[in-house]
Amino acid sequence: MRVVSMNFIITITLIFFSSMMKFPVLANENKILLKVNNELITTIDIFNEINYLKSINKNISNLENKKLFEIARNSLIKDKIKKITLVPVVEKIEISDDDFKRILISSYSNTGYTKTEDIYEYIKKYNINPKLIRNKLTLNAIWSQFIYDRYSKNIKIDKNKLRKDIQKNENQTEYLLSEIVFDLKEKQRIDEKFSIIKKAIQENGFENTALIYSISETSTSGGNIGWVGENSINKKILNEIKKINVSDVTKPLVIPGGYLVLRLNEKRIAKRNIQIDEELQKIIQVKTNEQLNQFSTIFLNKVKKDIVINEL
Repeated sequence: MRVVSMNFIITITLIFFSSMMKFPVLANENKILLKVNNELITTIDIFNEINYLKSINKNISNLENKKLFEIARNSLIKDKIKKITLVPVVEKIEISDDDFKRILISSYSNTGYTKTEDIYEYIKKYNINPKLIRNKLTLNAIWSQFIYDRYSKNIKIDKNKLRKDIQKNENQTEYLLSEIVFDLKEKQRIDEKFSIIKKAIQENGFENTALIYSISETSTSGGNIGWVGENSINKKILNEIKKINVSDVTKPLVIPGGYLVLRLNEKRIAKRNIQIDEELQKIIQVKTNEQLNQFSTIFLNKVKKDIVINEL
């Protein structure tokens, strides 16, 4: 792991920020905005983060500047908290070139590019320094490994039951899902928060609302989960998915670390893979990732309570 570098290209003005912040921002001025413990967040950091988020989710370009700033700010704060947590326990924040290429391709899979050189060419129009992307994806990869090392023993999966479920039917229904995971502020009611989220979905769309409100690691990709077989889904959650139509959202569902809202994008009937062991491993991986994501959210919120965040 390499120590995270912060050498970003500064070429485009920041005048547009002045309309959305409580303090003036001059063109090309690199002003310190926030201090997360001893980690700084500047106007240039915000600007680069917005460009990065646009590169992986084009829909956020439709949001007003104030929302873009808020999303980038929250994303950077989360990254700083991760870094603050990892530095004392990880020797170096770096991953191998092969691992980085694999993660890069996965992160940009929704753009249609499957080769690193094509992705680098693609991000040029967003004026993003490739080092920024490497730093960000590396940090999140190390964080994921940290969470796995810390919580892997807490993962609970009934493999025998899964195997029986796989063998029941030749076909199974698969769901293309997106998620918003949220928590509540002190004294905030669930119906109040859900009302805010539903209104945001109507005004901005589900993906942009996930960017704004979701605390899940999937937020930067608009809450996209992908295709999930019914055997991989918790039975209570599956029952709620079955109640809604395509393009609808579920009611808030209680999960560890907060509340979950799912959007059903599509559904299909798929023929079961005759390789039972192979299919079992895929389901186990899905359920493992789901639980680790929940552990990550819980731990991040716990750590955040001890972090001092100051606006400068």
